[in-house]
Amino acid sequence: MQFTAVRSFALVAIFMVAGAGSAAAQQPNAPAGPPLSLTSSAFSDGGEIPMKYSSCNLPQGASSFPPAFQIANPPKAAVVFVLIMHDLEFNPQKGALDNTHWTAYNIPATATEIPEGLVVDAPVAGSGVQGKNTRGVNAYLGPCVARTHHYVFELFALDQKLDLPAGASRTDLLKAMDGHVVGKSAYVGVFPRP
Repeated sequence: MQFTAVRSFALVAIFMVAGAGSAAAQQPNAPAGPPLSLTSSAFSDGGEIPMKYSSCNLPQGASSFPPAFQIANPPKAAVVFVLIMHDLEFNPQKGALDNTHWTAYNIPATATEIPEGLVVDAPVAGSGVQGKNTRGVNAYLGPCVARTHHYVFELFALDQKLDLPAGASRTDLLKAMDGHVVGKSAYVGVFPRP
């Protein structure tokens, strides 16, 4: 009698494990392969952003020089990428959004790099476009602060191209992205002004 109970329990446990494995295989949101990755050879994740990529000591009217980023492992459903750079420690006008330093969107999902040194209004990796930074310019705005701030570079993979013109605001961009994000990665740099 005791042997039969143990045997029955073992069979139930086997069916439960098999069922769980089958259910996991059927889950549409189960991750497949390595996650989307954003990296840079300009500085390490969590490391200091070099002065070369700051907006300190620039002549008036000159634009900042953005670092290059490498992209790997796009999700199969990805059609385009969106890149947003923002300063976590600064909230203009006491708003919910922090300081927007750079946006680029409709970057083809086939892109493996966002090149260094993009100038104002330059296309990004072919057909991608730049949006407005906090100064209202369609370009990268490098950091320049008196105390250490954290700058987050967020990469989103979307399942469709965004119907937005060049120069869209971050608010418009986030609204258009909602419901279409199929992958995300982030890379952080810090910048203390010497």
